[in-house]
Amino acid sequence: MSTLKSGILRSSMEVGSRYDFRNGPKPLKNTDDLRLILLGTGDAGGVPLYGCKCPACERARFDPRFIRRPSTALVESRGTQVLIDAGLVDLVERFPPGSITAILLTHFHPDHVQGLFHLRWGKGPRIDVGVPPDPEGCADLYKNNGLLKFQRLQEFSPALFGDVRATPVPLMHSKMTFGYCLEAASARIAYLCDTVGLPSDSIEFLKQWQPDCVILDCCYPPLGRKPRNHNDVHTVLESADAIGAKRVILTHVGHELDLWLMDHAGTLPRHVAVGRDGMVIDDRNTEPSR
Repeated sequence: MSTLKSGILRSSMEVGSRYDFRNGPKPLKNTDDLRLILLGTGDAGGVPLYGCKCPACERARFDPRFIRRPSTALVESRGTQVLIDAGLVDLVERFPPGSITAILLTHFHPDHVQGLFHLRWGKGPRIDVGVPPDPEGCADLYKNNGLLKFQRLQEFSPALFGDVRATPVPLMHSKMTFGYCLEAASARIAYLCDTVGLPSDSIEFLKQWQPDCVILDCCYPPLGRKPRNHNDVHTVLESADAIGAKRVILTHVGHELDLWLMDHAGTLPRHVAVGRDGMVIDDRNTEPSR
């Protein structure tokens, strides 16, 4: 029986605060605990988008609860802390040396790796970085890797990072991209970003794997055409139905989707919620807020 309940969202953040290894939620002690913290839930432009005066961007300028930083997540189990993506540029301020067990990159687009360009020049233990087998990488990260120890992962081949087992699943994007099926003990969370729809082999794997919660890319409101590179609301719901997802949290959200949600509150199905920076996904039975 899974330890992760169907209602698993809460916010650990005060208005305007940010997750910090020293000031965030207390470390987990129970071997059955698995917690994922959404450190950033925005698309490449973020919210507020520079120069945009739409109501969603203006709201975020005046109320920090609605700011969306680059999509990044932190997975915890006991003393293990695994970052998913490194889009935040202040990782060296958030995490002291030795606190990051490993980093999993979904892909090498700049908004998902830009935090590594500063981190790599630090001192301390080397950090394992699991990546798709993309020969190009991003800029000179492979050549001048510093602290970073890149490990090319293979689709559907599990890898263990501390107490967290991660199985890469291929996604559909403009660059080679992996989602990650994360588990500790009996708890399972799938993190699927960036993608538009899901490949058939990934759908079949996820149907059998049966995650307790799916974190799923959704940049756009419902579009009148097929979206490119990222999901809109229609493709998110189609993907969720295809894998039989019990709980879905949207991430990689753009300002256009936030604007649409301001006028369509309550439109999404009850098992689908919109992620926020600082949202915690764990085994506490707390109803999501939209």
